[in-house]
Formats: sequence, C-alpha cells, structure tokens
Amino acid sequence: MNRRIVVGVDGSAPAMAAVEWAADDARGRGAGLRIVHVCEQCPQAEHCARALAAAGERARELADGVEVSTEVLPGNVIKTLIAESASADSVVLGTRGLGGFAEMVVGSVSMAVAGHAEGPVVVVHAPSVKPHGRVVVGYDRSEHSEAAMGYAIEQARARAVPLHVVFAWQTPVFSPYMAAYNSLLVDAYQADTWAVAESVTQWREKNPGVEITYEAVTGHPVHVLARAGESADLVVVGSRGLGGLASTVLGSVSHGVLHHVACPVAVVRPR
Repeated sequence: MNRRIVVGVDGSAPAMAAVEWAADDARGRGAGLRIVHVCEQCPQAEHCARALAAAGERARELADGVEVSTEVLPGNVIKTLIAESASADSVVLGTRGLGGFAEMVVGSVSMAVAGHAEGPVVVVHAPSVKPHGRVVVGYDRSEHSEAAMGYAIEQARARAVPLHVVFAWQTPVFSPYMAAYNSLLVDAYQADTWAVAESVTQWREKNPGVEITYEAVTGHPVHVLARAGESADLVVVGSRGLGGLASTVLGSVSHGVLHHVACPVAVVRPR
C-alpha cells in the first residue's frame, strides 16, 4: 500500500506549521505527502493557488526525497478533508485557519475533521520547537485507545524516542456519607490499573524495538494528559474512550486535549 499523508492548507500560519510537521512525519515514516487547499469560492482561486504553491515549496525544502503533490480542490472544506481521509495514512491540520475567530484555540474545521475522519488526524498548534524526545499516548483499553496505541508506537519508532503510556483514573464522586465505598474504590482502581498494565506489557512484548513506559495517575484525563504533553513532541488519544457515549464521534477527553495540549495532538479512530 502506498501510504500518503494529507495536509490541508489555507495560507494561515497554523496551516504552514502543519505542513512542516507533515513533511517531517512523511520523511520519518517513509510516506508520500499530499497538500490540498479546498477553495470554496471562485474569487479566491488566485489566493488558493499562491498559498498552495508556498506550502508545496516549503514541504519540498524540508522533506528531500519525499514525493510531494499539491492540488486545489473545490467543495466544502470539512466534507472534502473527511473524504480525503478515507485513502490517507493520516490528515494533518493547523489549529485554526484564516476563517477562524482569534479567541478560538482550535477551529471548527479541525474539530469537525478530527471527529469524523476515517483515520488519524493530527492538529498542529504552532511551528515546531526544540524536541523533547518523547511521545505520549492516553490509554484505557478501549477500542479507540487501542488504535491510538498502535499509531503512537509507530510514531515513537519512526522518531527513535520512548513512548510514555498514561492511564488516568478519575475517582467517582460519592457522598461524604458513603465512606464504606472507599475500599470498593481502592479495589476498582487496583483492578483497572492492573488490567491496563497487563495490556501495556503485551504491547511492549510485541514491539521490542520501542521503549515503552507506563504510568497510572489519579485525576481528570484532560488535566493529566495536558501535564504530560508539556514534555512531549506528540500526544496521541483515541477519539472516544470507555467513558464516551456510542453516539459521540469526538469524546470529551479528546475534545479537551485538543484545546489544552500545546504540542501536536493526534486523534485516532479505528478504521
């Protein structure tokens, strides 16, 4: 299969940061790079062409030897990028485009594509800085987190960096008069952390070339992953975890991580 990373651009600074990240990822993982600009209005055609040309030039500067293609596409931005995800290894986007509100941390296009794409979506906040040398993944043994783990391991292997697995256990809220449940909470915590640790051990055994560490933390998953992301080059989460509703395409944790983690965030859905 000819793997291809798709990056959406619109001439904004976050979009160029996404191009830079995608070019580095394509080079490291041996994939092709497809840069698209979805132009919804005909009068913008000249702007679309200029933005696309600049993005293509920058990608070729950074990813020598990588096959880079560019194309202006008509149609709705969100629907077109979701359609592109069907045949892509992953889709890479900036946090906000030119049409976003300044006060929005993550724009509506990035959120919508992350929630509906058929594969991993990487949202890049800013140009790359000095690397930390670590990938972080949120993991709870759900179907979506299993997919996230697979993608995170591939990223860690390509970058030759350790993968840090984080399981955040959020204590249920009980009445202060229900102290008798304390022992049940302890038992539940121990059972959950043991089960996750066993799964991590299995992933470690299947991937001996990747250094995998594991940490169980009590706290809200968004806060826990935001802290872990302060020293990570990439944070990977599933689009939904065990606590998500089946009808929710983008769970509260992945939604919160996109808004609170400063480094690039990959949201992964099982294909």
